[in-house]
Amino acid sequence: MDQSLPLRDIHLPEAVSWWPPAIGWWLLLILIPLSIWSLYWLYKRLTRRTAMKSAKRLLAQIKLNNQHDPLQQLQALSVWLRRVAMSQDSRQQTAALTGDKWLQYLDQSVEGSPFSEGAGRVLADAHYRKTAPDNLDLAALTALCEDWLRGQKR
Repeated sequence: MDQSLPLRDIHLPEAVSWWPPAIGWWLLLILIPLSIWSLYWLYKRLTRRTAMKSAKRLLAQIKLNNQHDPLQQLQALSVWLRRVAMSQDSRQQTAALTGDKWLQYLDQSVEGSPFSEGAGRVLADAHYRKTAPDNLDLAALTALCEDWLRGQKR
């Protein structure tokens, strides 16, 4: 006598699908790009603050250094402006600017046009001079440079 029951053979369940992913994978998908962006933003913020602090310190040194003649101070301010501008904007945008285009670029960060029409006009050809200009007002030019530094993009 055969008393076997009509049972089907043992079968395994289907494999677990990879879709939809578990909640942990969704969190990773959101957190990894967010953390990369946050680290990039923090890096840019810290380097910008460091650059601005260095720029302020260098300008204070130029102001306090009365041992140089006016032409050397004018040239030091011109170099300082160029260095700060290249650290704030792209090198391709600022390095090639000379003359009136350079002064117009500097005017973008302050009200009016004090570089093109005011005390900053002497910066257009500061490096090419052999003597200081007659109308050079270093105090006004230094104050203008401080205003320009404060006007840089936050």
